[in-house]
Amino acid sequence: MMAFVWKRLVGTIPSLIGVVVLTFFISHALPGDPAAYFAGPAANAASIENIRATLGLDRPLPVQFVHYVGDLAQGNLGRSLTTGQPVLTDLLERLPASLELSSFALLFAISIAIPMGVWAATRINGSVDHACRALVTVSAAFPTFFVGLLFVYIFYFLLGWAPQPLGRLNEIAFSPPPHVTGAYTIDALIAGDWPVLRASLSQLILPAISLGLFALAPIARITRAAMLEALGSDFIRTARASGLPVRKILMTYAFRNVLLPVSSVLGMVFSFLLGSNVLIEQVFGWQGVGAYAVSAVIASDYAAVQGFVLMMAVLYVLLNLAVDIFATLVDPRVRFEG
Repeated sequence: MMAFVWKRLVGTIPSLIGVVVLTFFISHALPGDPAAYFAGPAANAASIENIRATLGLDRPLPVQFVHYVGDLAQGNLGRSLTTGQPVLTDLLERLPASLELSSFALLFAISIAIPMGVWAATRINGSVDHACRALVTVSAAFPTFFVGLLFVYIFYFLLGWAPQPLGRLNEIAFSPPPHVTGAYTIDALIAGDWPVLRASLSQLILPAISLGLFALAPIARITRAAMLEALGSDFIRTARASGLPVRKILMTYAFRNVLLPVSSVLGMVFSFLLGSNVLIEQVFGWQGVGAYAVSAVIASDYAAVQGFVLMMAVLYVLLNLAVDIFATLVDPRVRFEG
């Protein structure tokens, strides 16, 4: 197993090198002048040039790249111009918020998509199957930010059922729980602070559903297709001919073969959700890495943009590695064929 893990990790090195190179040069092609932004609107040309020299932006681009790679090798992602803090510190402070939001969105999508996909496959062309296809089409058709704005209008503005979409917690009424993981719901649960847990969950429901609806479509579609293929297999026909109970055929034999394609999709969907947080965090005032990246792009904050993209790439690699390991546990042939 360790040889398999090392092989996968070594195989990701060229991809990470490509991400570092592309991110550096693309971020420096962004419109705007970070020196002018940092100097402020009242600065003159001389002071802007002075700041540009201080930040090292007056040097040739290849020289800046060599310095960037040298810092990266020491674990230094640079310093953000917008917050004044090291980029690594900023990202680690905000990452738990984005992971919490993405995890709840994925749980919401899984809890609906997988049972619906299985049910639709057993009722092919029936009412459940048509309802599944309609929900998949509708949920994939609307962009996440539109669904988020629609939910805010209906459930907060019209009905008053949801709290104000102003972040992870109403910090006027509640204090954040003691920091353990950075995820407010988990930290409140560990501290036994039930009012903060309820308040955190109430803030989380609308953004998680808005994000999860888009993730629901590919999971339900893959589950239905994989389940149909499994139900049409020879071993299922043999199980039926042997008189085994329907529940055992579905859950023990058919669904086990569905786990492999569904787990592969879940890894990609979770990576997609982390990237999609950029829009949802803006709509709901969520203090995650997505909102941080948007602010960095607007300010042409090169170090913050590069750090965000590199962190997303590393998370994507780790998620795919986790999916590969899970696949070998479900079907050991994957390890030998890989």
